[in-house]
Amino acid sequence: MSKVFRPWKTDEVWLLPPSVAEFVPAGHPAHLIRDLVSEELDLSAIMDAYTEVRGYPPYHPAMMVALLLYAYRSGVYSSRRIARGCEERLDFQAVTALNRPDFRTISEFRRRHLDALAGLFVQVLALCRRAGLAGLDGDQAGASGAHPRCQGGA
Repeated sequence: MSKVFRPWKTDEVWLLPPSVAEFVPAGHPAHLIRDLVSEELDLSAIMDAYTEVRGYPPYHPAMMVALLLYAYRSGVYSSRRIARGCEERLDFQAVTALNRPDFRTISEFRRRHLDALAGLFVQVLALCRRAGLAGLDGDQAGASGAHPRCQGGA
């Protein structure tokens, strides 16, 4: 009797594509950041900069903000590495809904909205403080410093 393996059908065509929300498990930081940007943050300083109706439509500013916040949370700061994450990593694709901005677009967005992004980071920190979180490092430790790493352990 021969060993039975799980199917590996790389050429299989999907009738219905999965939802990008299913790319990462429930409770993953990608969901937190995507929802935070779309529901909680005031993006008016960035959105108001887009007044030109002509030209090829840009990536949605909320998606770009979510991408930058998630990348920074993941320790990825280089525009080239962020762009590579959009190509190769499911967690980044869950944030961008399969959009793949190139490194120049990411860099230009960051440069163009640097002051507004600084204000958004202040908003994020205020939301974390209000929720009792120490930060966006994924383990959601209490702000009281009760986590062992805050006391010199682990």
